[in-house]
Amino acid sequence: MANEKEVILTQEGLKKLEEELEHLKSVKRREVAERIKVAIGYGDISENSEYEDAKNEQAFVEGRVLTLEKMLRNARIINNDEVDVNTVGVGSIVSLKDLEMGEIVEYTIVGTAESDPFQNKISNESPVGKAIIGKTKGSVVDVSVPAGFVIKYEIMDIKK
Repeated sequence: MANEKEVILTQEGLKKLEEELEHLKSVKRREVAERIKVAIGYGDISENSEYEDAKNEQAFVEGRVLTLEKMLRNARIINNDEVDVNTVGVGSIVSLKDLEMGEIVEYTIVGTAESDPFQNKISNESPVGKAIIGKTKGSVVDVSVPAGFVIKYEIMDIKK
């Protein structure tokens, strides 16, 4: 247990994980137990697909509960007060200009557990996140992307 990875979360991310865990424990477990009970009522469970599906869902729910509990146990919460507007870090909202295309994108830097590219929340461990962590406004960074090329970004702004 001493080598469990630290999970970096914002207050918002912590709240979401706690809510998901509570939902799984209080609602989902009960629903799955009811599905299993109903499926057993159909008789022979050796050829009962409803029973098999419910047991698989139960395994998924219990696995997710264990994962969330581990994440919360190893969580380090980043408070807004800790976010430095002079240097990019977890919790920073960063405006980046693609120097080749001229486009400006805004990302919130979060821990891996909270990353959601569709919400412009990128992980501190992603290629862009790694490249800009610790940098300041005006810095130009090269980001090697999995597609095999390099994108040059200029950090235009950093805020909380």
